[in-house]
Amino acid sequence: MGVLVVGSVALDTVETLEGKVEDSLGGSATYFSVAASFFHQQIHLVGVVGDDFPSEHVDFLSKRGIDLQGLEQITGGKTFRWGGSYVSDLNAAETEFTDLNVFSDFDPRLPDTYQDTPYVFLANINPELQLRVLEQVHHPKLVVCDTMNLWIDISRPALMETLKQVDILILNDGEAKQLTEKKNLIQAGKEILTYGPSRVVIKKGEHGAISLTESEFFAVPAYPLTSVFDPTGAGDSFAGGFMGYLAAQNQSNDEQTIRQAIVYGTVVASFNVEDFSLNRQRTLTRQEIDDRFNRLKGIAHF
Repeated sequence: MGVLVVGSVALDTVETLEGKVEDSLGGSATYFSVAASFFHQQIHLVGVVGDDFPSEHVDFLSKRGIDLQGLEQITGGKTFRWGGSYVSDLNAAETEFTDLNVFSDFDPRLPDTYQDTPYVFLANINPELQLRVLEQVHHPKLVVCDTMNLWIDISRPALMETLKQVDILILNDGEAKQLTEKKNLIQAGKEILTYGPSRVVIKKGEHGAISLTESEFFAVPAYPLTSVFDPTGAGDSFAGGFMGYLAAQNQSNDEQTIRQAIVYGTVVASFNVEDFSLNRQRTLTRQEIDDRFNRLKGIAHF
């Protein structure tokens, strides 16, 4: 049971109150893939980089067991670069620069071996590209997608078409309110369910996450941390932990399993913010994840 992710692979320059890193490994597909690899061993990544993409990053992803057959490298091209600052607000990045480079012409083409992957994650990319991916997959068991305020603003028609074809939408609280023009998150979630998804998961940053279907509601707190180094990639790490766990259990609609997957996603995201880039996930173990899962379970129990 494999997991397919289509999204960005990037080099990030990030500044927080804890310091600054330049050209560190980033991108939505990267964070997702690494997080998912703690639970499942068949992660298929589709993305694009330039020939300036450091070989040590390729080696790291390969050692995590991530299948890179779908990672296209453009000769003479430059990798997508993003720079952001969290100095004033850890919950929202202030973008310093965005150099799309080879990502500006990204046209995802799935290798034949990826087209029957049962679990599909459409990372935060243009919804027109998300639709192209859906045209190439054959009868997936579960399709989950992410989006952001930019696509809500400039590509709403394509986004709405995408939502008709996905099972679960993951987005943050601000995006949910923007998409639906509802100020109440529960109202926003219920509205999104009318767009097509059977479930919506709304991330609330340091306040955890909620999940809604027509008949179920679930809420999980964030894991309590005393310091946050770098929030970059936390949402994609959440999605990776979530889908990696579901794929490992081979479950797509069991409520109890989905709730456990949401908690695992929350846990992986909490580790991700403890250091810059993917540095914490480089040393993270499944035992640490399970231990924190159990502690969070105890925190939420009453």
